Amino acid sequence: MKIGNREFDLMNNCYIMGILNVTPDSFSDGGKYNDMDRALRHVEEMMEEGMDILDIGGESTRPGYTLLSDEEEIHRVVPVIEKVKTEFNIPISLDTYKSAVAKAGLQAGADLINDIWGLKYDENMAGVIADFQVPCCLMHNRNEAVYADYMEDVLKDLKETLDIAEKAGISKEKIILDPGVGFGKTYEQNVEIIAKLDRLQELGYPVLLGTSRKSVIGLTLNLPTDQRVEGTLATSVVGVLKGCSIIRVHDIKENFRAVKMAMKIKEYL
Repeated sequence: MKIGNREFDLMNNCYIMGILNVTPDSFSDGGKYNDMDRALRHVEEMMEEGMDILDIGGESTRPGYTLLSDEEEIHRVVPVIEKVKTEFNIPISLDTYKSAVAKAGLQAGADLINDIWGLKYDENMAGVIADFQVPCCLMHNRNEAVYADYMEDVLKDLKETLDIAEKAGISKEKIILDPGVGFGKTYEQNVEIIAKLDRLQELGYPVLLGTSRKSVIGLTLNLPTDQRVEGTLATSVVGVLKGCSIIRVHDIKENFRAVKMAMKIKEYL
């Protein structure tokens, strides 16, 4: 899959997506990088540590987050996208579920749209992605963690997302799926979907795993957000062994090393 000007072998390799939250209220790093100079320094640092794709987000999606207007979110992300494009050669993912923000971000130079609602929040999102012919990461999500048959329901929900994408004209070769750890799931369901990530392979698309510093780790280890690196590493290794193609994380150096080691071991399985 081509993302920006780089080819990614998502069938055979696993890549690191770094997180840049230009928000004042993100659950783990709110306010740290919503200043342009600090944001750019952090991007440079993440690239040096092994980041392959940069994921920029302008609205926190932590539990109880404040919904932003399209205008405010655009105001936050577009200048950063433009500046990063000028300063660095790195594919940029835009983390948004709003079509107006996606369109503005793509016009500013974003290379991929990362939609936490899997095209189901904004009926115009699929059309924007199709029009720009860019790759997208489509996540599983629900308003409530109520399931009749959990894993089967997750797969069914993702098939609905894939149907939306197909009807809009999004190429199958441009789709990545995300199990949505931390979204529309109980603690136990989050643990289960990490354990059963290989089930998503049944759908025939590359899978992105995003568990970095999330509550499933905090609840398991009884640790605050700034002490969840080791827990994240454990999930990243499981992700590699279960066939994930992209690992989305805050702590690049540690995850880069863990993923590289896990990929080598996987060769012998």
